[in-house]
This record gives sequence, C-alpha cells and structure tokens, in this order.
Amino acid sequence: MDEAFLVVGLGNPGSRYAMTRHNAGFIALDRLAKVEGIAFKRRGEAQIALWGPGWLMKPMTYMNLSGMAVAPFVRAKGLPLERVLVVHDDMDLPLGRIRFKRGGSAAGQRGVQSIIEALGDPGFDRLRIGVGRPPLGIDPVSWVLSRFPPDDAARFERVIEHALEAIRVWREAGLAEAQTRFNGLRL
Repeated sequence: MDEAFLVVGLGNPGSRYAMTRHNAGFIALDRLAKVEGIAFKRRGEAQIALWGPGWLMKPMTYMNLSGMAVAPFVRAKGLPLERVLVVHDDMDLPLGRIRFKRGGSAAGQRGVQSIIEALGDPGFDRLRIGVGRPPLGIDPVSWVLSRFPPDDAARFERVIEHALEAIRVWREAGLAEAQTRFNGLRL
C-alpha cells in the first residue's frame, strides 16, 4: 500500500519510564526507526519520523493525554482511521503475545482512551503488545511502570522483533493480513 499512514507508539517520555512495560509502543517505534535508519524530530506535542509515504509518532504528552498529539496530526494530514495504527502495551494479553484489532473500547488503556476521545471515533487499528497481569497484591499501575526482570526482558525483546515485522505487514498488506499472520503468535 502506497497510501499515507500513521503508526503511533504509546509511552511516557523521560528516562524514568524508558524500558518499562507501559512504554512498549515507544520501544517498538524506537527500534523500528533505528532499523529503518530514520530519525525522530520534535514537532509540537510529539516526536515524528517520516517513513516512506507515512509517519511514526511518539506523543510527548504522557500516556493519558496521547490524543492531544494524535488527533490534530490525523486531521491535518487527512488520514482515514483505517490507516492509523496505535501500538501499545496490554495487560489483558500475556507476555509473548501480540494482537491486532480495529476499533472497540480502550479496555482500560488510558492512552488509547485519550485518542478515542480526541478523535471522537474508536475506528483506528491497534497493535496490542502483551505485558501480562501483575501478580496478586501488586498494583497494576506499579506493574506497568516497572521494568521486566531479566528472564522476561529477553522474551520481551523477541516480542518486539516480531512487532516490528507485524507493523511492516500492516503497512504493506493491511489489517486482515497482519491479523492472520500475527494474532495467533505465541513466543
């Protein structure tokens, strides 16, 4: 597909959050930019990188306000929502899983909720990167804002490598092909 697109990676800016579960979207896009030899530049409320006929975006608004960066960009570029992909962490998926979906609720992911509210429409695509549920007694907010232990970190690295390929498939072949190839993946 040679039409314009936007891939948004969700996360929180700053070194404190750099390698946390909640920054899975930032991590994936940083890795993709490095592999593709492209660089992010600050534009308004986001870091943007040109990637072929489209863009990669990391909102710098903090997770819960991601819509403030995404919606104005989508509107300014006239992008149809089916050419917008939001990459984010998901506690409802176990570590080792990724899953594409279009539309629906935010399922408690506040960055996604912010984007839905700012766009006024949930019809964009998502690539959910599983980070798993916290153990009993661990606060979910503390869980997503923590780093992976070494064993899980190695598995997460493998997941990110597959997420990069999944983003490329979404870009080139669309959502249905990406779902077929990656929604059943278990690492």
